[in-house]
Amino acid sequence: MSEEKEKRLIIYNTLSRTKEPFEPLHPPFVGMYVCGPTVYSDVHLGNCRTFISFDMIYRYLLHLGYKVRYVRNITDAGHLEGDRDEGDDKFAKRAKLEQLEPMEIVQKYTLGFHEVMTLFNTLPPNIEPTATGHILEQIEMIKKIMAQGFAYEVDGSVYFDVEKYSREHDYGQLTNRKMEDLLEGTRELGGQDEKRGRLDFALWIKAKPETLMQWPSPWGWGFPGWHIECSAMSTKYLGATFDIHGGGMDLQATHHTNEIAQSEACNHTAPAKYWMHTNMLTVNGVRMSKTAGNGFSAKELFSGNHPLLEKGYSPMTVRFFMAQSHYRSTLDFSNEALQAAEKGYKKLMESLSVLGKLSPGASSSVDIAELEEKCYAAMNDDFNSPVLIANLFEGVRIINSANDKKETLTAADLEALKKLMHTFIFEVLGLRDESKSMAGSDVIEGLMNLIIDIRKSAREKKEWSTSDKIRDELKAIGIEIKDTKEGVEWRI
Repeated sequence: MSEEKEKRLIIYNTLSRTKEPFEPLHPPFVGMYVCGPTVYSDVHLGNCRTFISFDMIYRYLLHLGYKVRYVRNITDAGHLEGDRDEGDDKFAKRAKLEQLEPMEIVQKYTLGFHEVMTLFNTLPPNIEPTATGHILEQIEMIKKIMAQGFAYEVDGSVYFDVEKYSREHDYGQLTNRKMEDLLEGTRELGGQDEKRGRLDFALWIKAKPETLMQWPSPWGWGFPGWHIECSAMSTKYLGATFDIHGGGMDLQATHHTNEIAQSEACNHTAPAKYWMHTNMLTVNGVRMSKTAGNGFSAKELFSGNHPLLEKGYSPMTVRFFMAQSHYRSTLDFSNEALQAAEKGYKKLMESLSVLGKLSPGASSSVDIAELEEKCYAAMNDDFNSPVLIANLFEGVRIINSANDKKETLTAADLEALKKLMHTFIFEVLGLRDESKSMAGSDVIEGLMNLIIDIRKSAREKKEWSTSDKIRDELKAIGIEIKDTKEGVEWRI
């Protein structure tokens, strides 16, 4: 790892609300925990943005030479419909709807999540723990919090005492809000509410007799609250304090705020040094949500099977589209924006094909070292992928200009440009050439060779209408053929 590049990397820390130099607690090792999916339905596109963004961050840290332990949990228990520990359990509700066991729901949607992440070409985390696989760790953490006096039991349920904790700690530090403001934003406790304070949240919830997912505990049969799982699993696999904790910005106010409180109450130290959050998605300027009717899953985006979509978009088109916006910026989905990203992605891939055929010159008319420095500068500035992409398209310009004999590159600079483009397009941005993956199929390759032979025969017989028809029909389905001096070339 280049020490100079390492020192120049700065990231935005939600906790301090400033950009800070990235200084791992135990270099070159980096501990990164990202809140994973709740697996009771198809993965939502907003979640996909978070996981794709952190995949890029993970890839860049690896590229710099860090040894990253990337932990991303699976929430498969304890997730109620509201943040106030009320409502039905989402897994049980889905299980009843689909007439399946809750763990069948978990398995079904976990596999679906992994399938979508594979299509998006994300690297798997080093560890992917589940809430149900760590019930004992959660119970032990709750016992420690109670021993410190920051939690209390009421009839088999255990609650975190936020107001008592706030007398010694800054409960609203992550969102920069004062206790008075937080209390003002909550409704008064009802007469039947077991909690002492309005902001108190459940660490353990007493199960009703009909509850499908429940476990024994010192307080009776029940299930863990939503927040405790991440604190228990991050502590187990990364220690009491680790480097990066990430997730969507919608987790800041409740989930991550409560994580910090219960982790500090248990471990007497801040759980993470850097907090990083991805921003929300909008559709035509309106926040994406199921209630607004503009939320869709990744599979719907791929197939185009949604009223708001004019057609389906490939996984790499979507990944490239997301990378065109900084992870902390709002990302607006529209058919126009997706189609523009589709053209940009294809242009980027086509340039690599041209790059592979360039011949070196005696001298260079461009500075590849300067372009490389700009690419690193972009990623070192809080993983600024839009600026990186702009620099990569400067590389595309150089490639096309060299192909047109307007600029020249020495053999050394040509190899440097190939390495630069490959590194940042494939290793860092995590894109892959979908046309090559399709063209690499033996079946498609064989069919195209057959079609080209038929067209060649037609041209030899001067059957121009047949030759043109083959060319035009192929173009209509997205396959372009080109006659060159060396023969016929084709690409998807």
